Amino acid sequence: MERVNDRLINWASLIEEGTLAQARAASTLPFIFPHIALMPDAHLGKGATVGSVIPTLGAIIPAAVGVDIGCGMAAVRTQYHRDDLGPHLADLRTAIERAVPLSAGSYNTVLTETATRRVEELTVKADKAGFDPGRYAGNWKLQLGTLGSGNHFIEVTADETGAVWLFLHSGSRGVGNKIATHHIKVAQEAMKRWWISLPDPDLAYLAEGTEEFWRYIRELRWAQDFALANRDEMMDRVIDCFAAFVGGPVTELERVQCHHNYTEQETHFGKKVWLSRKGAINAEKGRPGLIPGSMGDASYVVVGKGDPVALNSSPHGAGRNYSRSKARKTFTREQLREAMKGIEYRDTDAFLDEIPQAYKPIDVVMNDADSLVEIRHTLRQIVNVKGD
Repeated sequence: MERVNDRLINWASLIEEGTLAQARAASTLPFIFPHIALMPDAHLGKGATVGSVIPTLGAIIPAAVGVDIGCGMAAVRTQYHRDDLGPHLADLRTAIERAVPLSAGSYNTVLTETATRRVEELTVKADKAGFDPGRYAGNWKLQLGTLGSGNHFIEVTADETGAVWLFLHSGSRGVGNKIATHHIKVAQEAMKRWWISLPDPDLAYLAEGTEEFWRYIRELRWAQDFALANRDEMMDRVIDCFAAFVGGPVTELERVQCHHNYTEQETHFGKKVWLSRKGAINAEKGRPGLIPGSMGDASYVVVGKGDPVALNSSPHGAGRNYSRSKARKTFTREQLREAMKGIEYRDTDAFLDEIPQAYKPIDVVMNDADSLVEIRHTLRQIVNVKGD
C-alpha cells in the first residue's frame, strides 16, 4: 500500500504513470470522501481508472461505474472431479457455444422458459423504476443469457482438490452499455450548463437531488439486476450442457456471484457515500468473491478481509498491461497456442488481444491483494469459451 496523496491510496506494485495520473485527476474532485482506493489491477479507463474504488458525497460519476454496468463473475462448484470429465472436451466446448450466444451483436432468437421468467421480472422492475429499457435497446429481452466479447468468458475449471467449478464473466450487455453512455452524456451536458471545468470530460458528474441523478440511479440499479440475471441464465445453460456431457445431474455445492462495475450506498469512515467500484469487488469481512486471471491463467475464489482503508474492496482480475491494439501487434497465434497448452479452447486469431501476456501476472496482483482477501480456492482452466 502506498499513499500517493491525501485522497489517493494505491495497492498496485505494477502500475503505469499514466494510470496514476488519471487516478490523481479523479482524486482532486471536491466530493471525493475519504479517498480513492486504487486496486492492484489498476489500469487506464474511460475517465476513471479501471481498478479503482471511488467514494463520493452528494454526486455520482457515471463513467466511474463503467459502461458495462453490473459486469461481474459467477461460479458454481459441482460434485464432480476433474477425472470424471473424460477426453472429449471439445464436445463440451461446442455444446456451450451452441447454448449461449457469443460475441457482440449475438442474441437469443427464442427465449428459454427461465429467460422468459427473468425477463418478466426485469420488466416489472423497469416499470417500478419508471422507464422502458426498449428506449435504449429494442431487443433487450433477447440479450438476456448472452455472453458478449472482449474479456468475457465461460470456463470449466478445477480447484486444488480436483473439484470442478463452472465459471463465467459477463455484464449487462448492449442495453447496459447504452444506459451508461446516455447518462455519461447527460452528466457532460450538465457540466456545460453549470460552467464546470473538469480535468477530463468523462469525469462529468450528476448532483444528488436532481432528477438526472435519481433517474441514473434507478436505471443503474435495473442494469445491475439485468447483469445478475444474465449471469444466472447463462450459468443455468452451462450447467445443463455440463450435465449432458458427464451423463448425470449437477449438484450445486456452492454458487458465488459478484459485480465488479457498480455503485452502492455504503458507510465508510463515518459517512454514507455513493461507492463506485469500477473493476473492483466488495471484500468486506467474510464476503465471498471471485477474481479471474487472464485467459490461460489461474483464477481465485476468495473471501474478503474487510480492509477499511481499501474501502472493503479488492481487485477484480489481472488488469491489462497492453491495450488490445498493442497486444495484437505484439503477440502471435503461436504464442497464444503455447499459453493455452492443455486447455480446450477455440483456436483463432480473434483472441490474440486476450493472450495472458497482455495482462499483469495474476500472482503479482494476488500478492498485492494479500491484505484485502484470503484465497479459498485456486481454479485452473480445463475448457475456455469466448466470443470473437
